[in-house]
This record gives sequence, C-alpha cells and structure tokens, in this order.
Amino acid sequence: MTPPIVKRYFIAFEKYKWIGLASFVLVVAGSTVVAIQPEPPANYIANAALTYNRPPVSFSTTGSEIQQQGQELNEQVLLSDQVIETVAKKLNINPKKIGMNVVITVPKKNPRTGQLDSTIIELKYKDNDPKRSVEVLRSLMQAMIKLSGDINSGRLKAIIEKINQRLPQSKLELQAAEKKLEQYDRTQRPAILASENGSLLAAVTSSQNQQRQIQLTIAGINAQISSLQDKLGLNVSQAYVSSALSADPILIGLRSQIYQVESQIAVLRKDLRPEHPTMIQLQRQKQAALELLQQRAVEVVGGGGAAAPLTGNVSNIRAQSNLDPARQQLANQMVALQTQRETLQQQLAQQVQEETRLRQVYSLIPNKQLERSRLEQEVALKKAIYDKMQAKLADARTAEAETVTSLTLARLPMVVADAVKPKKMSVTLAVGGFMGLVIGGGVIFLLGSLEGTFKTREDIRESLKQREVALLGEIPLMPIDDLDQAVIPALLSSDSPYLEFYEKFRSNLRRLGGKNFKIVLMTSVSKTEGKTTSAYNLGIASARAGKRTLIIETDLRSPSGCSSLKVTPDPDANIEPLHYYGNLSECIRLVPDVENLYIIPSPGPVRQSAAILESSEMRRLLEDVRERYDLVILDTSPLSLSNDALLIQPYSDGIVIVTRPSYTQENLLGEAIDQLVDSELGLIGTVINGADILVSWPDSVEPSPASSPQEELSVGAKNN
Repeated sequence: MTPPIVKRYFIAFEKYKWIGLASFVLVVAGSTVVAIQPEPPANYIANAALTYNRPPVSFSTTGSEIQQQGQELNEQVLLSDQVIETVAKKLNINPKKIGMNVVITVPKKNPRTGQLDSTIIELKYKDNDPKRSVEVLRSLMQAMIKLSGDINSGRLKAIIEKINQRLPQSKLELQAAEKKLEQYDRTQRPAILASENGSLLAAVTSSQNQQRQIQLTIAGINAQISSLQDKLGLNVSQAYVSSALSADPILIGLRSQIYQVESQIAVLRKDLRPEHPTMIQLQRQKQAALELLQQRAVEVVGGGGAAAPLTGNVSNIRAQSNLDPARQQLANQMVALQTQRETLQQQLAQQVQEETRLRQVYSLIPNKQLERSRLEQEVALKKAIYDKMQAKLADARTAEAETVTSLTLARLPMVVADAVKPKKMSVTLAVGGFMGLVIGGGVIFLLGSLEGTFKTREDIRESLKQREVALLGEIPLMPIDDLDQAVIPALLSSDSPYLEFYEKFRSNLRRLGGKNFKIVLMTSVSKTEGKTTSAYNLGIASARAGKRTLIIETDLRSPSGCSSLKVTPDPDANIEPLHYYGNLSECIRLVPDVENLYIIPSPGPVRQSAAILESSEMRRLLEDVRERYDLVILDTSPLSLSNDALLIQPYSDGIVIVTRPSYTQENLLGEAIDQLVDSELGLIGTVINGADILVSWPDSVEPSPASSPQEELSVGAKNN
C-alpha cells in the first residue's frame, strides 16, 4: 500500500512538475557556472599572537580589577567595526574584506577553576599579497592593543565619575542623619539618661514618699478639725462665717446699739405701755439697727464685690456674729486648719500628677532607646557608605598611574602559503545535480503543501477522526464513458462495480440516521467535490434496494443535471418557480432506467433562490413527499457559496457533507463542521468522493476505456 505522503507528492508532482524541473535546471546551471570558473589565485596566511600583561607593581584594588576585566575581551570587541574601519582607512582596504579574511582565537575560561586556559590570542589574516597580509595583521594588533588601553582607561574614568556623582549626595544623607540624631538627643536624651542612671525611678519613689507624708499630715489635720467641730458645734464653713461676722467692727457697733435699745425697752416696759411714743421710738430704733445688721452681714458674707463670698447664710445673724473671744479663737483655728488641709490636698494632687507623668515617661523609654538606636545605626550606615566611597575614590586615583593596556605583542606576524586544492568539475557538477534534485523536489512538495487542500483520503479521514465526525463511506473515482465532462457519472447499470460503495454509504446513512430517517440533505464546502454525483448515485442505490426514492435538486443557483438520468427538465419551470413546486404531479419526473427512482429537476438558475426555499410551496412539497417516499435526497448548493443549505435544513432529518481529495479545502471543511456541530444542525457525517480505490470489474463486464488503474486518477467527474 502506497504511503499517504508519497501519494501527496505524486499529486503535487502532476501539478508542479514544470516548476520543479525549472528549479532543477537553475541549480544545475549554477553549479556549471561554478565548475567552469578559473582556479583562484594563491593565498598567503599571516600568523601572529597577542598576550595578556599586567603592570609590574599594583597598589590599588581598582587597578587590579580593571586589568582582570581587560583579560575578558571577546572576539566581537577585538574585531569591532571601529578597529576594522581604522585599519581599513589606514591601509586603504575595504573593511568587509578585512572582516571576512581575519580569524581570531581568544582563550576560554576553565569552568572548574575560572581561570584562562591560556594567555595567548592567536590571529590569522589571509590575502593574496604576503606583504599586505603582514601589514594588515600588524595594524590590527596595534589597534587592538590601543583599544584595550582605551577600554581600561574608560572603565577607570567611569568609576571615578560615578563616585564623584554620588559622593555629594552621600555626604548630604550622612549630614541629614547626624542632624536627626542631634535633634533627637536634645529632646529625648535627658529622659533616656535619667532612666539609665536611675534618677527617673528615684524621682518616682520620692514622689510616692511625699504623697504618703502629705496624706499623714492631712489625716492629722482632719482629726484636729473634727475635734474643734465637736467643741464649737459648727462645721468649717459655719465657723468661717461666724468668725468673719463676729470680727466685723460695724456689726459689733450695731449689736451694741441693739443691746442698749433693748435695755431701755426692758426698763421702760414696767412704766410705759407699748403704745407710748417713747416705746414706739425705741422699737423703731431697734428695727432699724436689726435691718442695718442684716445688710452688713450680707455684705460681709458676700464679700462686697472686693473679696470672694463666704459659704453660708445670714439667717439668725445675731447668734452667728456673737462669738466670744475663746470661741472665736477656736473658729479661727478651725479655718486655718481647713486652709492648711486644702493646701496639702493640692500638693497631693500635684504629686500624683507628677508620678503619673514620670511613670509615662519611664514607659516610653524603651521606644525612645530603640528610636535612638535606629538613628545611630542610620548614621553608622551612611558614614560607612561615605567612608567606602572616599576609600574607593582614593583607590581609583591611585589606579590612574597603574592602568595600562591589557594586551601586548607575543609573536610578530609571519607569512605562510595557503595550500589550495584544485577544483574537480565532475564532482561539482554531481553535487549540483544532486542539490538540483533535492531543491526541485522540495519546491514541488512545498507548493503542494501550501495549497491548503486535502491530498489523499487518509488526510480527510484523519481530520474527521480528530473532529469526531462519522465517515459514511469512501467512493472511488468514477469514469465517464464518452469522456464528456458535462455528464454526471450515474450508476444506471445494475452490474456496475461502483454500486457496492454507494450501497455501503446508504446502509451507514440508514444505520446512523435512525428508524424515522427519511430526508437527507447533501452538500459540500465548494463546487468541486461531486455532491450531485453522490446524490444521484445514492438515489440509484436506494431505489435498487427497493426503496421509493426521490431526488430534489434544491441547488437553484445551478442548472439541472437530470439529463444524465435521461430525464428532460421543464423548460418553463424558471418562469414561475413557485407554481412549478406547487404542482407536485407536474414537477416530479420518473427516471426511466431505474425503478422506484424519481427526481424533481431544478428550475435554476433562478434569482431569489433563498425566497423560493423559504416559501410555503416548498414547505408543503417537502411535507407531502415525506409521506409518499421512503427516502428523499436534497441536493443543495455548497456551504461556501450561500446559506441555501441552512435555509432548507429544518425540513431535513440530517446533513451529509461530500468531500474529495485534492479539491476540498482544509480550513473550509473545518469551519463548516464546527458551524454545524456548534449550532446542532444535525450533521450525520461525511462521504469521501473520488478516492483512489482500485475497482475490481467482473469478468462479464468490460470496463470502459477510462476505468483502467493507470487512467483512473486522471479521469474527472463533474465539479458539482
């Protein structure tokens, strides 16, 4: 069995053999031109070598690092465009020629030790002039040595410039960090030191001791006040008021006047009646004195606007202002003790606040210490960076006197002749012929691959398998007796060997379609797969199986092919297509050579085919034939040309897509299958038409001239 790739190549060879032959001729012609070229002139190779060097004495780390980096120059740097152009300009040579003829070998690093395997850089230059090859190689070496020195100096200069750029910023950052630490010490350092030397805890303890002493003193004063209250029968406020009233001279005078008037009233009461004018006058004097006494008491207790008012009332003013000297002394003592107690209570409250403040300060000491430690670390870090930059700058300044080129001459250029092998014309032509065959065959295969069509039935079968689409049958390419490409090959003979392939197609369709399967819609992705041929022959196979079969040509965009079945279409059908489909008895034709087979020829080509397919006449026609026939085959237009197949799909029980090797486009078939599957439009499967299958003819049947195996692949079927 021939492999599919070989089949694909033979198919592509038939189409593109002249292009492949042209490619072969071009390659052979090119090799012939190369073979007849004269022998090239003798070439000379100049050899030389460079080596890595170090300064005799190195006092700086930067200089050593730069020299170490100078030993890592690669081929791209040493043979840069700058070096080649400099030498080319100096010697007046094409730079491309120098780049093509110079070879440099740079030592590699040992992956284990990290050291160079060698310190020698080998250089070779090929030229047909020995003197010029030496001059070019010498100039290249001088340019490389100068380039190495320039690179080392440039690296050192870049280091110094970078440090000078960053040094001022680093200094400013260090000063800012030191200023932060200084400001923090001004405000928080005393508290931290007090905590560290224990004075803060001592202050807390001292405050607690003072609080206890004040509390003891207040307790003693409270005892004294309580004793005085028991003796006087007055509280502190009452004693304060009574003491103030008893000490007021005006109140003393008013009380004396009241006592005198009361004495006179008591003396005269025995001799005079209360209505006597003298008694009345004395009563008025007493009343006036009492009112003045009351007013003065209000002034004394209220402070008269010049002092703070006293706590108390002025009822029974004579009793409150009539303390004897001993009681007044006790009252004054009680007031003094009260004042002393209030003073001590204020001091106690202040001590409590101070203790609270000290404890709060003490509780924040760890955070302050951490903050100061962070500021100190920041200062130390900034200072370390600044000092490191200063040291690096000093080291780089020292390296200025040490930085030299990393390369020096190891071996002067020497010239040797390059042995040239004579060309062999036969070998060149043989290689050219072989390459021509390879390139020509590759061009043919490439052009075949770029077509985007399935080349063999195996390709179609694999694509359907990947998409999980059923393969209903494979139909071999059918010959046409009279070689008329306009005739559709039909199985009118019952002895045709092709009938078994369509019978297999019909049985698979019936098996997958189910018991109620009656109307099948047959379409393709383009006009070249042979869908009409498959529809006609499927109808013939069904009719010969004893099924009443009807073929309806619903491809209204193409003319009818019913003449291949010896049926004459109605010439006036395209005038009124709806009237044509409305009369079932007039549009149905009986196929004369096949029993049980009927056909409704297409009136096409007609305009507005979509409107006809969606008409009520077409709907009634399909409903009627569903009841009358065992199988109805709808031959529709290709999916890539119109949506007619999708318009009539609701009347069918399933869709079959006809494919054909070398004609079906891969992308179009994939898109059509995905659309039908995603939309759930009832895709049953596909059939491969025109497959390369050998057909065995019975002895009693003579094959037509076009049906021999040698001509089978070259005979076409109708592209419909």
